[in-house]
Amino acid sequence: MPRFEPHPRRRPSVIAGASSGIGAATAAALAESGHPVALGARRVEECEKVADRIRAGGGEAFVHRLDVSDPDSVKQFAAAATEALGPVEILVSGAGDLESSLVHEMDAERFSAQVQVHLVGAHRLVSELVPDMVRRRRGDIVFIGSDVVRAPRPRMGAYVPSKAGVEAMARALQMELEGTGVRASIVRPGPTLTGMGMSWDPGVVGPLLQDWSKWGFARHPYFLRPSDIAAAVHNAVSVPRGVHIALVEVQPEAPLKKEQDDAS
Repeated sequence: MPRFEPHPRRRPSVIAGASSGIGAATAAALAESGHPVALGARRVEECEKVADRIRAGGGEAFVHRLDVSDPDSVKQFAAAATEALGPVEILVSGAGDLESSLVHEMDAERFSAQVQVHLVGAHRLVSELVPDMVRRRRGDIVFIGSDVVRAPRPRMGAYVPSKAGVEAMARALQMELEGTGVRASIVRPGPTLTGMGMSWDPGVVGPLLQDWSKWGFARHPYFLRPSDIAAAVHNAVSVPRGVHIALVEVQPEAPLKKEQDDAS
């Protein structure tokens, strides 16, 4: 006899930061599996484009504005998503942005803004949606972490401590949720080609890449794709109940060596 009841066939899913990149790819992956998805981000028009593609493929998608730095916005989004799709079974917390700066040169307001988006914003989502999961004794929370937690990179003044805080909170939550039927997972991407950092000018990118190379963070030019991280999220929430993927780190595979290198 199973120790846990299986997942429901239909699992309403909330994706924060769904307008592009990892969030958009995750929404598509979950929708393809038959789960209705609620897409939240500040760029509502971009979320609508993602939702249109999901609907065109036969999926169910709901869009509502979400600014995780605004408590009222989070409350309104959570209520609207629940009303539209039903009790939330899956929460994917991936809203965030990235600024390049030396720690000691970053003013406190910019630093605080990054912490608000990544860490405090994730907590706001948890506080709104997870208590109902606990009452129903099932659910999945996935936090999008970063390999900068394991290996901090220079010139990412607030991003590194923000993501470290997210993963620390997730680990504490894993202990607190033990025995409730609710699983909290961390999906930790390595270098991923998304929109974050793409608007930086060469004066920012140059010194950053030089420092990364100096500290061994630019071994090869291959990046992950958002769909790679979406697949990891999908796997984490799809394993049968009774199994808990607590942490998975995803890294890009290096280019194949040239034949002469293999022969030497």
